[in-house]
Amino acid sequence: MAVIRHHVGKRLSEIAVHNGTVYLAGQIAEDDEQDITGQTREVLGHIDRLLGEAGSDKSHLLSAQIYISDMAHFPGMNAVWDEWVAQGATPPRATVEARLANPKCLVEIVVVAATRD
Repeated sequence: MAVIRHHVGKRLSEIAVHNGTVYLAGQIAEDDEQDITGQTREVLGHIDRLLGEAGSDKSHLLSAQIYISDMAHFPGMNAVWDEWVAQGATPPRATVEARLANPKCLVEIVVVAATRD
């Protein structure tokens, strides 16, 4: 089966789809002046948009990896995640503290999902 890529850049593709599985690059907030709740909402909005473009949605998540710059942000990130995630279809998830490439970024989220077919 072919690999279909979207938004291909020099360093990465935002989306790769293969054999009914959607892989997204790590998503960060463009507005890095927001607090953890604002950045998390923006990141989840990017994920919604990219999954839709690839023929999927959050109810088809297979896994999520969440990187936060400080575990003190964990409750705020979780509050936004809990409002967003499809109840009954919550994916396996890992959340770790990490130094992100841009020190103003508080959260980066990577997801894998199945297509809707």
